[in-house]
Amino acid sequence: MSKPYTGGRKGGTGADDVLPWVIVAVAAFCFLAFFGAWFGGTLGAAVSGAGWNPPPFSLRSMVDLVQQGPSALWPDAPVGAVVAGIVVLFLLAILLIVLLITAVRRRVAKPKALAGKRELAVLLPKEAAAKARSLRPSLPKTGKLDPDDTGNLLGNLEPNGPELRSSYEDVELHLMAPRSGKSTGIAVPRTLRARGPVILTSNKADVYTVTKAERERVGTVWTFDPQGIAHTPRTMWWDMLAEASTIEGAMRLAGHFVGAVNDDASKKDFWISAAQNTLTALLHAANRGGRQVTELLGWLADPADRTPIDLLNDAQMPALAAQLQGTIQGAVETRDGIFETARQCVSCLLDPRISAWVTPDPKVAQFSPQRHALSRDTLYLLSKDGGGSAAGVIAALADSVMRAGAVAAERQGGRLDPPMTAVLDEAANVCRISDLPDLYSHFGSRGINVVTLLQSYRQGSRVWGEAGMDALWSAATIKLLGAGLDDADFVEKVSKLVGEHDVSTVSISRSKDGRTRSTSYRQERVMPVDRIRALPKGTALLLATGIRPALIRLRPWFKEPGAERIQAAAQAESQAMTARAAQIVMEKP
Repeated sequence: MSKPYTGGRKGGTGADDVLPWVIVAVAAFCFLAFFGAWFGGTLGAAVSGAGWNPPPFSLRSMVDLVQQGPSALWPDAPVGAVVAGIVVLFLLAILLIVLLITAVRRRVAKPKALAGKRELAVLLPKEAAAKARSLRPSLPKTGKLDPDDTGNLLGNLEPNGPELRSSYEDVELHLMAPRSGKSTGIAVPRTLRARGPVILTSNKADVYTVTKAERERVGTVWTFDPQGIAHTPRTMWWDMLAEASTIEGAMRLAGHFVGAVNDDASKKDFWISAAQNTLTALLHAANRGGRQVTELLGWLADPADRTPIDLLNDAQMPALAAQLQGTIQGAVETRDGIFETARQCVSCLLDPRISAWVTPDPKVAQFSPQRHALSRDTLYLLSKDGGGSAAGVIAALADSVMRAGAVAAERQGGRLDPPMTAVLDEAANVCRISDLPDLYSHFGSRGINVVTLLQSYRQGSRVWGEAGMDALWSAATIKLLGAGLDDADFVEKVSKLVGEHDVSTVSISRSKDGRTRSTSYRQERVMPVDRIRALPKGTALLLATGIRPALIRLRPWFKEPGAERIQAAAQAESQAMTARAAQIVMEKP
């Protein structure tokens, strides 16, 4: 009976295979250590003034160095200088090794099969500049362009790649958890770098505080702050009812108020739909009759008031007047339910602090969406979440400005130049534009760069419904997925979108005839679910239309040139805001 095979050699063990490599490694280490001491000591002796007199590079020299010390090899040089030279050389060698290991680890940590420079050429500076010239006739046809004139900064390609920029016809969707770099890496830089008019929505004052002073250097800053987020005094008013000059405009305006209280725009029950129709008629009647918000609220409080019906008839709108009259003359329970739902939709206007911002006031300037679209001004739209939120008014004003931009673009030949930047931070909370997914591609073709910032995919689905959020996802030409995405189903879908790649596995088998090495391949996710969920803060997965996914590093504003000046201005604005808040508290009875 034959004996079982126990190794590559008869009677051998695993240690027999490893021992030769151990001997080679020890010999190599001794050689490198002696070479470092020999070269460092010679260099130290030369620097001390003893001249360049290297001792023989031999085994005898190594033994003398170990047994007798540096003076045996460099008798004319101070021992301290020789030792210093050796130590400095070894420290430099250690530093070099650490840098090499760090570089290798970063390269190994980068997921394979993601897009590199070649695939991302359209987002690199050279092609970005060429595309910007084709989209913006005002740019010079030759010469170097300012980077911010060529496109919107997204970040740097990981691990050490160049900066990437989206074009001015791109529309973007960014999904990031709170405190993952959403404000510092996207909202603030995009606002600071914008070349044309800016709209920024938020439920906090952080981006406003950082960017206000810089935007004042470019143009006028308009702050729409009906709930005192930044404690700014009211210096503007907006004619909200001017948007209801047509039935379509009145319906859109009513839709913004309905959307602010309806969690899913795709699901409207009878009461929501009827309330929107009633609000449409009342808003249009107020516009055609030259009435104000307070009178509109009075009509809602008293369904029997025939004033809006008479105003619609006087404006030659008999069909709309008949529809409103039918609602009023219907069953009392149904009428009261419709009007109560409508009252809930516009309940924020009951607060005089909010309604004052949409009521004519000769003491402050009137904001014009049409003028803003052709300027380099900045409009900050601030509102709180939850009950009493002015989200309906915020969404209406943001929508009005963007649609004014689209009209201005058509008059300019099809595209705004310079482009408009709309940063819709906390869009699901304070800027619920119900048909935003449908408007995305239209805005992109008009030079209106819309950036929608959400905390998760599910948050968007709650506002626009599954179909609406899918449409928004599909319409966005640039998608950034940052740290902290915890929706398992969504992250699984993203992992599938990133795709798979071939992974080789080497196996070695041994037999009495020797060793056999074979390579097999298997499909493996480029970025598994757990890796997407654990993306480090400040990084993001970039999904651009027609390009393989890439991993990028965001560039926070406080690490960019000029950050010291911006930081100082932000601190001054923060102190002023604190003082305003204290003054308001003191003035309260």
